[in-house]
Amino acid sequence: MKCLEMAFVGRWDNRAADERATSETLRIGSQVLPLWRGKPQMSDHGLAWVNADDTALRHAGETWLYLGRQDGQPRFAADISTWEPDGLDSAALAMFADPTEQYYPGAEEGTRFAELRLAMTQLDPAEAALAATARGVFNWHRSHRFCAACGQESTLAMGGWERHCHACGAKHFPRTDPVVIMLVAHGNRLLLGRSHGWPEGMYSALAGFVEPGETPEAAVAREVLEETGITISNARYLGAQPWPFPNSLMLGYLAQARDNRITLDDELDDALWISREELLAVMAGERTHPSPARPGSIAHAMIRHWLAGHV
Repeated sequence: MKCLEMAFVGRWDNRAADERATSETLRIGSQVLPLWRGKPQMSDHGLAWVNADDTALRHAGETWLYLGRQDGQPRFAADISTWEPDGLDSAALAMFADPTEQYYPGAEEGTRFAELRLAMTQLDPAEAALAATARGVFNWHRSHRFCAACGQESTLAMGGWERHCHACGAKHFPRTDPVVIMLVAHGNRLLLGRSHGWPEGMYSALAGFVEPGETPEAAVAREVLEETGITISNARYLGAQPWPFPNSLMLGYLAQARDNRITLDDELDDALWISREELLAVMAGERTHPSPARPGSIAHAMIRHWLAGHV
């Protein structure tokens, strides 16, 4: 599959891992991407970077991440989630894709904090990758404040790419969870499912976490069987996508179903078979149910390639 069809798979100039230990010395003159509760600051033209002395960054404290170099400049991200906007809609923050936007007082006109899931196709590949990396690493920091070895609070180190425990000396590194996501075909039909809490009518490829001691191919077979009661064969790898919602690496597969009788378990809200012709109508906007996977996602790319006969 072509990388340009999926968000977050691009690269920037240099992650500059060799500069992480001394990255604090690079802050002066750098460009910084503020994030608020996982939302990057954006403008109508892409990510809205600020200078390292921008007033919004006072909310970040030590929560800075050195991203490396892009266009000849050091690039950082800073988590300003301690800032409390006026009129905050807490219910919207818990939605599958929060449509609300937040505006920092005094920020450049037109800049706002916006949901990355909704804006991922509007960013160029390098900027989308930078924003996804920052969101994913900050997600990890928020959920791993305390040392897993001794329980004491740890601190950021190595430009935000590690956490160190000064009580016991343990070092901790950002976590990425491998997830298989699979198209299951049976003749001219695909098996799609929907999770609890998804937007009304939304269906996508089945997916699930790879368990310890398991290959991705074994996870494909297990997850399909657990969720729908269907056995599969010939799981074939198609491609991968980093997915910072919250910290996953999506591994895409195509598998063939040996039977077509669906037996749901409680992991899914629903599952259905849909024909190539019906799915073409969905993707063309000629049919409203089910609603398709979101453009920019690996599920959307896999479905398009299956419809075109490329996989």
